[in-house]
Amino acid sequence: MLKIRLKRLGAKKQPSYRIIVINSTTKREGKPIQELGFYNPKTKEMKFDLASAKEWISKGAQPTERVQYLIKHCKEDGTLNYKKKETVKLSRKALAKKQAEEEAAAKAAEEAKAASETPAEETPAEA
Repeated sequence: MLKIRLKRLGAKKQPSYRIIVINSTTKREGKPIQELGFYNPKTKEMKFDLASAKEWISKGAQPTERVQYLIKHCKEDGTLNYKKKETVKLSRKALAKKQAEEEAAAKAAEEAKAASETPAEETPAEA
């Protein structure tokens, strides 16, 4: 059975991978049938031949979980569609301060809304 999997390269604690098509019984660093691209998880850099991968899958090759993820999140030009998280972790003190500011802003908005909802004095209608 053919597999589409990652072949590890790079130094210790600096991994980079090649995405390859290989027989499932062959060892990880064995000779591949075809190289489809590369992936660097540290820099989120990827170059991938998506058309060839889909062709191999149609022929019966099974992608691993990680390769399936990369195929799913690959753009048409073969780069990774990666979005960096925008959340910033705050300390407990900063988080408490932020919550207090949000509560104060919500209370001020509620008071302004209540003030605007008070009915204005109605003028008598002219007859």
